[in-house]
Amino acid sequence: MTTMSFPGLALPHDSGVGVLNKASLLLSVLEDGPASLSRIVVVSGLTRPTAHRLALALERLRLVTRDAGGRFQLGPRLGEMAVVVHGDRMLDLAGSVLAGLRDRTGASARLYRRCEGGQLCVAGAEVAAAGQETVPVGTAFSLRSGAVAQVLLAWEQPEVLYAGVTRARFTAAALTQVRRRGWAQTLGVWDTDVVTLAAPVRGPGGRVVAALSLSGPVPVLTREPAREFGGAVIDAALRLGEASDG
Repeated sequence: MTTMSFPGLALPHDSGVGVLNKASLLLSVLEDGPASLSRIVVVSGLTRPTAHRLALALERLRLVTRDAGGRFQLGPRLGEMAVVVHGDRMLDLAGSVLAGLRDRTGASARLYRRCEGGQLCVAGAEVAAAGQETVPVGTAFSLRSGAVAQVLLAWEQPEVLYAGVTRARFTAAALTQVRRRGWAQTLGVWDTDVVTLAAPVRGPGGRVVAALSLSGPVPVLTREPAREFGGAVIDAALRLGEASDG
């Protein structure tokens, strides 16, 4: 297989169909997070008219969307397809486990998996309250920040871990602390008043297959949610892990 070489991208993008190769290049740029059209052009090597035309076409298909600043990012349809592919017993149980955690704590409970170098919300029990943002199932984020990203990276092989932290807003030392504690918590990553507590969900052999998170405003969870809610989150993660197909 031949490889199309562009700055910043070392992945094979030769399907034998030119337009698919270019679409693959564009989506590869967005795997690292939201990007302006100018950044897509620089990183992918595509011409500006081609990049713009492809981005708009992918947006119509919901394979690409835009953030609040107008930058392009991976769209919800990719997440929806991944949810279908990864359906299993853990997801069958997740609805009731997350709902129980939400009702016990008053905060939103969500389940995330690794997906194409990022994190994907595959299940959730949201709190419908003013001022609390929701995360629809199928939403994808990068692994560059947040408690969930730290949990999904902390137990990875060293080469994967260190590759991840080179672009992240946390350090390898922070991930060492996550492994020591068994959980991660962050404040103000997505919103200045939102705190998130995350714990690993382990499958066969102890491998981390997902991350369970509890997220809500400081008045609900406090600035140190692990003190009061850590046991509940870890127990819920254990229940999901027992049902995991790995």
